[in-house]
Amino acid sequence: MAHDPDSAHREAANHGRARTRSERHRGSGGGGRVVAGFAAGVKEVVIVLAMALVLSFVVKTFLVQAFFIPSESMEDTLLVGDRVVVSKLTPGPFDIDRGDVVVFDDPGGWLNQPPPADRGPLLDGLHDGLVFVGLLPDTSEGHLIKRVIGLPGDKVECCDAEDRLLVNGEPIDETSYIRPGSKPSEVEFNVVVPEGHLWVMGDNRGESSDSRFHDPEGTGKEGSVPMDLVVGKAFVKIWPLDRISMIDSHDTVFSDVPPAGSQALAETETR
Repeated sequence: MAHDPDSAHREAANHGRARTRSERHRGSGGGGRVVAGFAAGVKEVVIVLAMALVLSFVVKTFLVQAFFIPSESMEDTLLVGDRVVVSKLTPGPFDIDRGDVVVFDDPGGWLNQPPPADRGPLLDGLHDGLVFVGLLPDTSEGHLIKRVIGLPGDKVECCDAEDRLLVNGEPIDETSYIRPGSKPSEVEFNVVVPEGHLWVMGDNRGESSDSRFHDPEGTGKEGSVPMDLVVGKAFVKIWPLDRISMIDSHDTVFSDVPPAGSQALAETETR
């Protein structure tokens, strides 16, 4: 049979065009898969971030929250600039004890802080949002941090002949946590802590505006902090790195203190 060169050329051309169309089709499909994969990846990242924000908010609201220490009132236990983590399970599932370091809302008039620096609406909004969900420590605006000295019903007074505080008539040795050189109190007082309240004092007694200075009648009614204002118990320092450590409640200081009301009962029985 005679060979037709024109026919061979036409077949080759048709084959080339078909292969080109196939390659274009494959190329178009590959680009679509890339776009779809990118979109899926973005969606996954958004979902993960949203879950992380929700989880952080839940943890901050119900379990733990970080706070920034803005003042000298708790030196040398806590220094200005320290970051602490507060357990919101106390009070709640766990009771507050004497010696615990607690963060609480300002009962009213305790704070006299300058207004926070204005970073501009965008940065202020971003900062407040990150604090709200728990990704940044609270700057402690509107909050205070002190050590619990008296529980509801406790009689707290200053001071005995050896300059020691007395709780329910028992002198306590506070040298393990108050700032070296500080006296337990320069101010004399003798109060009974009301039900549902706490008597709190800073470890740096000379620089702490605490229960002593917000109780003008000397009865403990105004200087004591309502329990429902307590945010939680500070239990660990997380910043700076060289100061990471647990916060000691020094519970042994109060180990010999009798139960609340026991001193009043004993005094009544001896009359």
